This record gives sequence, C-alpha cells and structure tokens, in this order.
Amino acid sequence: MSIPGLSIIAESINDSVPSTHALFEENNIAGIVELARLQAEKGAAYIDVNVGRRSPGFMAEVVHRIQEHITLPLSIDTPDPELAAAGLYAYNPERAGNRKPILNSISGARLEMFDLFARQPFMPILLVTEGLDDSGEMVMNKSAAQNHATALEMVQIARERMQGAPVSEMILDPGIAPIASDMNGDLRRLVEAMTLIHAEEELAGVNMSLGLSNFTQMLPSKKADGSPVKGPLESAFLTIAMPLGLNMVIGSVNRKYALLEEDHPAMQCVREALTLEGFDVIMRVMAYYS
Repeated sequence: MSIPGLSIIAESINDSVPSTHALFEENNIAGIVELARLQAEKGAAYIDVNVGRRSPGFMAEVVHRIQEHITLPLSIDTPDPELAAAGLYAYNPERAGNRKPILNSISGARLEMFDLFARQPFMPILLVTEGLDDSGEMVMNKSAAQNHATALEMVQIARERMQGAPVSEMILDPGIAPIASDMNGDLRRLVEAMTLIHAEEELAGVNMSLGLSNFTQMLPSKKADGSPVKGPLESAFLTIAMPLGLNMVIGSVNRKYALLEEDHPAMQCVREALTLEGFDVIMRVMAYYS
C-alpha cells in the first residue's frame, strides 16, 4: 500500500543488511540486480545503493548493472567522496527517464561533495543534524532551532554550489532516532525542527526525508498476540510528520505504510511519547508492544 505524496527510497541494497552483505561478499551482482528489480516492482520511487567500504570500481559496476535492468533513478548512498564520484559518474540519466540521482548525503563537514555536481547533477540529501560550534568544530545540534538554522545554511550553500538549482531539487534530512531509546527528547526535537522548517518561507518547496527504519530499531517485530509492531509505529510517525513536509523516506517497500486514525493504538503511543520525558518514553513504547 502506498501513501499519496510519499516517495520511498528503497533501502535494501545496503551493506548493513546481512543478506545484502552476503551478496556483496559473494560478488553476486545478479542477486543485487534482482533485489533492485523486486523493490521497483513493489513501488519504490528510488533505489538506494550503499556498498559499504568496497572499492569505487565495485560501486560503479553495481550502478551500471542495476541500470541495465531497472529504469528507476538511484540514490548513491555513501559518505566517501571517491565512492560517491564512482556511483554518480557511472549513473546514466537516460536509463532513468532523464531523472537526476540522489546523493546521500552532504553535511557541513563534506561540502567538497558538491564538486561532483558539475559532471553529474544530482539531488542532494542535506544533513541538518550537525553544525559548526563557536570554535569551528562540527558538533551535533541539540535543539530544533539549531536544526532549522543549519537547514537554512545548507540550502544556501547548495544554491551556490549547484549553479542556482531550486530548493525543490534539495532534500533535507532532520535525522530520526530510535523511539525505543529516546531518553533525550529526540522525537520531540525532530517534530519541532520539521515544524520550523515547514513554516520557513525561504525553504518553501524543499523536500524532507529520513531513514524511517531507524525509528523502530531495537523493537520486536511482533507483539505477543502476533500483530506487527514496527509498521504501525512507523505509520504513526508518518501520519504526524507528513503534514510537516515529510515527503520522502528511506524505507522498506515490504512495510504496509498507511495514514492512521487518531484512535489507533500506535498513534496514541507516539502522541503520548511526544509529551513524556526520559524513561517514561521507553516505558510507554514497551506498554504498546507488550
């Protein structure tokens, strides 16, 4: 089931996924291509490609082979500039209906990755979870206001480095933390940051994305009665976040994401978690799945 207005960057071709890691280790490129095909058939808008710490040549081969069979645009997912260059330069826009790839991701500490734009234009995912402190060091932002300020700064830099590209070709990632360990109000900070970004006139038209599966890390897949845990909680988050401008997620095409009614137990859990502090958040989540 798809949600109108939500694009899924299919997450499975990632070295951190054990089954995908095994395919990489076996040099089973045909298996990787099949994984891309299955995700495309299930409604992905983009196919994420993260080969871990393998060689630039391997990244280029994976991109090339996927594009021989799949006509969706790709998301080149790596913090390594050499791997990013290899993936972007191997990418053929004509094989994807002349659609740009995504580059995931650029932070204030990796601005040199914008240099790749001149040879292969892309839609960048801009991290807004970290910024420069007074000493010029990159540190994690601790407030929604800091995330909002970083979003403005990163979009301005992107405009300059991407030859005046519109904000509609940029994607902000405000970061998402596991709700199962949210002792520090990370969920509340995220929702407040999205609210500020969505209301900012200078950012009108910008896209927002995050790694949705991170939200339910460390949680069981099912309740004691056999009903799912992760999908409903992720859907509850989407129900809250999409009106705040979230229109893309790095997620699973196998999850049945849906917009939930307010009386759904998962909605009640996430809504209450936004009002709680410290260990009470964890206790509320435990009550939901137990």
